[in-house]
Amino acid sequence: MASPLYPWQQSSWQQLQQLRERLPHAILFHGPEGIGKTRFAERFAKALLCQTPTANGDACDHCDSCGWFEQYSHPDYRRVRPEALDEDEAVEGGETEGGELVEKKSAKSVKPSKDIKIDQIRALADFMNISTHRQGMRVVALYPAEALNTAAANALLKTLEEPPPSTMFLLVSNSLDRLLPTILSRCRKFALTLPSMQEAQSWLTGQGVKDADIWLAEQGGAPLAAHAAAESGMRDTMDEFLQLLGKPGTETALKGAERLQKTSVTELVAWLQRWLYDVISLKLSGRIRYYPRYQRELEALVARADLAELLRAIKAVNERRAIADHPLSARLFIEDMLLAYSNLFSA
Repeated sequence: MASPLYPWQQSSWQQLQQLRERLPHAILFHGPEGIGKTRFAERFAKALLCQTPTANGDACDHCDSCGWFEQYSHPDYRRVRPEALDEDEAVEGGETEGGELVEKKSAKSVKPSKDIKIDQIRALADFMNISTHRQGMRVVALYPAEALNTAAANALLKTLEEPPPSTMFLLVSNSLDRLLPTILSRCRKFALTLPSMQEAQSWLTGQGVKDADIWLAEQGGAPLAAHAAAESGMRDTMDEFLQLLGKPGTETALKGAERLQKTSVTELVAWLQRWLYDVISLKLSGRIRYYPRYQRELEALVARADLAELLRAIKAVNERRAIADHPLSARLFIEDMLLAYSNLFSA
């Protein structure tokens, strides 16, 4: 469960140890998606419960407590996450960040929820009201925190306002702006950052990823997201979509929507978000972040695009992202999205 840390997390781990002498009752680990925040938080949970921690505060991986933790049977540990993530034992060691975790299709007729529900928070009451094992600490890991629905967030807030003794909450978030300010105010925030490009590329190469620099750029420098993308087998589909974006038009939009209707709509929206970001960035600063391989196409589009229209377009795509998981018709959704995109360059 709590795998060893990623190479780029070592310095953050040392910083975290400075909190051990006076631990807050809640720590919120936050940072970009796809960098290993969940693995980091679970490793810390394991270390907090370890009977014989190492000199640097890490778990020993040999004591009874560590054994129980690995089997997810530790009496003083609870993990709270959406049902959809329970369908996996995933990659931020499970993250695509995944905290960030890669989801698998459920065989159940009812699709697992992507929310953390109030019943899951209420279920912690019995856990927190019984004595801890060997008079030690109890730990609750909750991720991603932005998956809390409104009722669950309010229930958690009440617990954070009056935390039980000897209880540590470890929250993980990709988006602080999606959390209640009152929850933020009751947690000690701990930022986890992207590794350097050299460090990330080195790790990806060690994982057998070819063209690591390209995958890494396309995922904004997040190594776990880059690794997941490289393993997804979607390179040809992505390139087809990006080539389509490079030559906007009504006909290409209609034909593209027909060809791509079986592709994950969420992925298509994410690719378009990054593409528009590159167009705007190139127009304002001359820089390309995600798709440097398409510099010629992006430069041609910049000359045809109005900045105000581009800003409105990226706002609209962000709004599409919120409903991309459940389109009524994938083809019509993609068609409408590509036609709106093509209109940016029709003048």
